[in-house]
Amino acid sequence: MDEAKLQEANLAGANLREASFVSANLRGTNLRGADCRESELFEANLREASLHKANLRQALLVSADLRGADLCAADLDGANLKGANLEGTNLEGTNLAGAPLAGATMPDGSIHP
Repeated sequence: MDEAKLQEANLAGANLREASFVSANLRGTNLRGADCRESELFEANLREASLHKANLRQALLVSADLRGADLCAADLDGANLKGANLEGTNLEGTNLAGAPLAGATMPDGSIHP
């Protein structure tokens, strides 16, 4: 899917399980309630995206840009967030159990050890 235009797309509730969005531009995309389990979002641009109640269990979000994204009530159990940028992200009610966060920039701008 070369050159797909997904920036600000409405993918709310979509079944994107095991999808590959490596280095994709998903800025401002509506992924509210989407099933993104085991998806590859390595280095994806998810700035200001709506991931409210999205299922991101076991997703690969290494070095993803999630600045200003809404991850409220999202399920990130086991998602790999190493080096991801979560600055300004809403993590209220988010399940981060088992999620590697080494080197991730946290919502307050601090770097996770």
